[in-house]
Amino acid sequence: MFYDPTVTMKPPRFKHTPYKALIAPRPIGWISTVSADGVPNLAPFSFFNGVAEDPPCVMFCPYGAHMEGGPKDTLKNVTETGEFVYNMVGWDQKDQMNITSGPEERAVDEMKLAGLEGAPCEKVAPLRVKDAPASFECKHLLTVKLPTGPGGTENNIVIGQVVGIHINEAVITEDGMVDMKKIRPLARLGYMDYTSVTDLFALTRPGARG
Repeated sequence: MFYDPTVTMKPPRFKHTPYKALIAPRPIGWISTVSADGVPNLAPFSFFNGVAEDPPCVMFCPYGAHMEGGPKDTLKNVTETGEFVYNMVGWDQKDQMNITSGPEERAVDEMKLAGLEGAPCEKVAPLRVKDAPASFECKHLLTVKLPTGPGGTENNIVIGQVVGIHINEAVITEDGMVDMKKIRPLARLGYMDYTSVTDLFALTRPGARG
């Protein structure tokens, strides 16, 4: 079948848009920020990924508006302060991540709401999630304005340079690798579905030297 997403995001035969279900699995960017007034914020974004290796850069895509008007807290905070932290979501953090996905008033500290403990960063002001498998301290590079959807939804890409990396000692193996089976990174699928990494396999690239 074929459908035109500029006409409809929900083609015939589908209860919901299949678009996000077809871009899967998607890493979850659990982004912590702090407002110019010092109010912490923590929110997950399912459009997140690394975009460069050297220097390391990441991106996430905040969309929509805050229920109190204006941009959502994460975008507002990054724009005003120029800093954010990416926190990795493992299996053990799935319930807390879900709590922080709900709409809250600007004065609410989602980290406290989810019963999470924050830890200070080395080079940026926002707190990182202390028990996260890993956290990246990031400096804002640029925000790209994307087209507004038919429903009036504002879309953006926020790109940041990673200036510091924290790795939980519990997920580092004796031979100096990150143990993905211990982390079980969470990823977003379509609808209300998620998955976690439980099976791994390796493929050697042609011409690669072992």
